[in-house]
Parts: sequence; C-alpha cells; structure tokens
Amino acid sequence: MDRNLALEFVRVTEAAAIAAAEWVGKGDKNAADGAAVDEMRSRFNQIDFSGRVVIGEGEKDEAPKLYTGEIVGKGKSPIMDLAIDPLECTDSVAWGRYNAIAVIAAGAKGSLLHAPDTYMEKLAVGPKAAKVIDLDASIKVNLQKISKALGKKISEITVVVLDRPRHEKLIKDIRKAGARVRLITDGDVAAAVATCFPESGIDVLMGTGGSTEGVLAAVPLKIFGGQILSRFKPRSDKDLEDIKKHLKKAGIGNVNKIFKAEDLAKGKQLTFTATGVIDGPLLSGVNFKSDKIITHSMVVRGQSGTVRYITTHHKK
Repeated sequence: MDRNLALEFVRVTEAAAIAAAEWVGKGDKNAADGAAVDEMRSRFNQIDFSGRVVIGEGEKDEAPKLYTGEIVGKGKSPIMDLAIDPLECTDSVAWGRYNAIAVIAAGAKGSLLHAPDTYMEKLAVGPKAAKVIDLDASIKVNLQKISKALGKKISEITVVVLDRPRHEKLIKDIRKAGARVRLITDGDVAAAVATCFPESGIDVLMGTGGSTEGVLAAVPLKIFGGQILSRFKPRSDKDLEDIKKHLKKAGIGNVNKIFKAEDLAKGKQLTFTATGVIDGPLLSGVNFKSDKIITHSMVVRGQSGTVRYITTHHKK
C-alpha cells in the first residue's frame, strides 16, 4: 500500500478523534459516535482513493453513513478493504472513562475478513508468546506457557479482560492461576495491540468481545509478529445464522473455526491507523489548549513493518 495513503488516513482518524473528544463526559454516546462518523466519512471522501467498507457502522438499513458495503474516496481503482471504527469505546467517551480511539485498518481487496457483527472469544499476545497460545487449552496452561515465553513468573503476568458479567469465571480462573487481572470497561482493540509493547504493562488479552474489534486488532498484531486467536460466539440463533451466511461467502464451512491473525487479515498490504480520543494503553488522548488541539496517532504498515508515532498540533 502506498505510504502516502497510509499517512492520509492519519488525517481521517485525527478529525474523527477531535470530533468525538468534544463530547467527552457529556453523557451522549450517540452524539459522540455521530460526530466521529461524520468527520471520518467526510475526510475519506476528500482522498484520491477508493475504499470499500467491509466492517463499518452496520448494514445499510441500519447505518446511513460508513455502512458495510459503502464505497468511499474520490478515486476509482483499485478498491481497498476498510475496517473502521470512528469511535471505539463510545461509552468511555460519554462517561469520561479510560481508553478510546478512532481507528482504520486497510488492506488489498479481499484481505480483511467480512465478519458479522457478533461476539468472538479472543486470546491475544505479543511476539514472544505468539507461538505458544492455544484457545482450547485451559487458562492455567496458557498462562504457564506465556510466562515461560516471556521469561516472567505467572504472578508477574498481567491479563486484560473486559469488565463484564460473562467474564466472572474467566477472571476467577486467571486469579487462581496466579496472574494479575486488569479490568477495562471498553476498548479491547487498544488492549490487544498493547500486548506487543512491553512498556504498556499488558501481557495478554482474554475474553469475549466484538468481532469488529477482533479484525481491527488482527492487523497490527500480525504486523508486529504477535498473535490473536478467535472463535465466533453467537449470542442467539439469529447470530448463528448470520455467522454461517458470512462464513459461507468467505468459503468457510466450520462455524467453530479458530481464526488466527492471518485468517482475519491476509497478506502484507495492510495498514493500521489510530488516533487517541481519551488516554489509553496505546495512545494519549486529544488535548485541547487555548490556541491549539494536540492529537497523538500511530501508523503501522505491513509492507515495511514500520510504526510511526505522530503528534500533531492543530491550530484552532
């Protein structure tokens, strides 16, 4: 993918992040998300490229903008795959909590799995433990293998888990194995990617979360040499039918298939772009000053394996 295009996407996530940050702590997640969606779509349509949203704000009848299947950009070809979340963690922004980002994952046509909007069971780690994890193994066995790969005691391992009632047993099992648990209210994309950075203090992501977030996280994890293992966890019979339909289109017949990062994001023509809205484990949030707005972003390219951190001062 053209490096200039990857950098163009930073302007898109910056605009979305600034728009969302205007709503921090105001208790209106729909307004925050709507502002981010409007800015992201507008900025996409100013770029000379053509992108097809494969994971977006929902199906066309549910989302009028950045819906799954929408074509954005003012170019013609080639058409790229886009997985987007204009505001990951709408609740965090609405209530002024920790961790929110605006994010884009992009790749060549057919590179990103068109995942149905449902839940996935996930296990993510950084490069050192990428080859030792097993989604079917027990929590204790996985933590033993991860600790050995990282050269740490289990008691020094930190596992991030979404703070949800469905994770009550998981949390107990992690603590019983001797590891630390760090609960987050939202935001498992940033948490999953943070496993690739020792300085983040996060070693593992475990638990069940959105499938969209699984695909978004898979792109940087793959580029950094980390790993995410995931499996669909339907919430209802309708979910199960949707999963079967989507997987059939992708030529996958097994609804219980365990997906690796490479299954979710194929090839090397991949990019991951994110801008912080609120401080989190990956990026600092938007900082409003009297005369400027400061944003913090990252751009990751699959072809070169580079990661760029960009701090931008926007004049008011």
